[in-house]
Amino acid sequence: MSVSSPGPSAAGPAAPAAQLARSASVVGLATLTSRVLGLVRDQVMAYLFGAGNAVDAYNVAFRVPNLVRDLFAEGAMSAAFVPTFTRTLTREGREEAWRLGNNVVTTLVVATGVLMVIGLLLSRPIVTAFAGDFATVPGKLELTIQLTRELLPFLVLIAVAAAMMGMLNSLDQFFVPALSPAMFNIASIACALLLVPVMASNGVPTISAMVIGALLGGLGQVAIQWWALRRLGYRYRMRLDLSDPGLQRVLVLMGPGTIGLAAAQVNIFVNTILATSEGTGAVSWLNYAFRLMYLPLGIFGVSLATAAVPAISRHAARNDGDGVRHEVANSLAMMLLLNVPATFGLLVLARPIVAMLFERGAFTPYDTDATAAALVCYSLGLIGYSAVKIAAPTFYALHDGRTPVAVSVASVVFNTAINLILVRRFGYLGLAVGTSATSVLHAGVLLELLRRRLNGLESARLAGILVRVTLASIVMAVVAWSCQYGLDQLLPGRGLVRQVVRVGASIGTAVVALAVVTRMLGIEEILSLVKEIRRRLAG
Repeated sequence: MSVSSPGPSAAGPAAPAAQLARSASVVGLATLTSRVLGLVRDQVMAYLFGAGNAVDAYNVAFRVPNLVRDLFAEGAMSAAFVPTFTRTLTREGREEAWRLGNNVVTTLVVATGVLMVIGLLLSRPIVTAFAGDFATVPGKLELTIQLTRELLPFLVLIAVAAAMMGMLNSLDQFFVPALSPAMFNIASIACALLLVPVMASNGVPTISAMVIGALLGGLGQVAIQWWALRRLGYRYRMRLDLSDPGLQRVLVLMGPGTIGLAAAQVNIFVNTILATSEGTGAVSWLNYAFRLMYLPLGIFGVSLATAAVPAISRHAARNDGDGVRHEVANSLAMMLLLNVPATFGLLVLARPIVAMLFERGAFTPYDTDATAAALVCYSLGLIGYSAVKIAAPTFYALHDGRTPVAVSVASVVFNTAINLILVRRFGYLGLAVGTSATSVLHAGVLLELLRRRLNGLESARLAGILVRVTLASIVMAVVAWSCQYGLDQLLPGRGLVRQVVRVGASIGTAVVALAVVTRMLGIEEILSLVKEIRRRLAG
């Protein structure tokens, strides 16, 4: 498509920014609910299982279906299905869009069903190849293989849920799709609390309760979105027409789309494999830390990308180059305003946050120190992860699949190479540092190529925002650290109430400081976000 147009967009950047803030706030609210429940799920796991062999086995077993979940839900569906479904909806109407949706759902069920069968047949050699070092601990490798087989049906469920998410997002329905992962967390929490005592008394591996929770959660994700789609007129009809041009367009984009958006998740997958040789706990520490880092990423990075992709796709379908440029720039500006402070906050409050959330039951102070150190290392890449979520789908909306694929593959190669070096020198922490560095490099390359493709990316505006929000975040971090240090002296102790008071007061004080400084520095872009938050709280 052409990236130029006769003149600037009439609405200018302000109107798209306000719309983006509204859509992102809807997604952010639902995502916040899901992420908070995800933290509760992790707290339950940490309390019941700590960071021991059973959790290591579960994390490795769940890594493949979780990789597929992340790629479909936040990758391929955004990159391939949403632009295609939106185009069909815009040009041919809702009935044709429903037919395309049915074709995609059926195709995904067949494809993931085949993958599930292959996984069942080859689970032992696959797991042994990934986690062969688990064999040094009696029973650990066998447990990992068993859990892998039990989790494979999750692939089919999450593929269907991701297709429904794509349809709903294309129709500007963001809340239910963003909330649907909460079903997974609710089911996991309930199964852990209810089934672990029963399994323990009957000699069944208690970690299998988490498997049952995952499968029920997958069903819940499908059910809640199915209900939302039915209200919009969708009815599933089995349809498998490989000659359908819309399906072919989705499949052509989905392969490159998955690869182009896969780097972060593939890199985490590589980290899991490398961490299996770092002793008991390393896999779990990295997993707990990444999920904590994923809280702001999901709320701020993924939410913005989810809200922006349909709008970017509509501008691209109309050959509105200025519209694409403004939408991408507004998304990046909002991302910086949210994720730069989040990064500094995690850097200074990592340990008290981890201790408050996890340090009880089987989760020891040693586990807290190890997880907090990994969280600090992962948080360095937060901005990079978020920027990729915005930049990569933009290329697919512009009908360019080669660029993000090439950059993603290079990113995976770089990450693997640097982490093989760093893990020997710094152990599991080297894996987190290497992955963060890779994410920043990945984002930088994509944004530079996108800037060239769009004949600019409002770089001066974005650079100004980055400088000002970084200054504000430094002040915020100093205030947060000072408050935490002072409260540690005034309210010492490991009691949960005292920890909540210390962390809550530190975060609250930091947010006030950030608001004051951003206003002093005249960061106008934050006003749209603040106004939207006030409107939603009032209404």
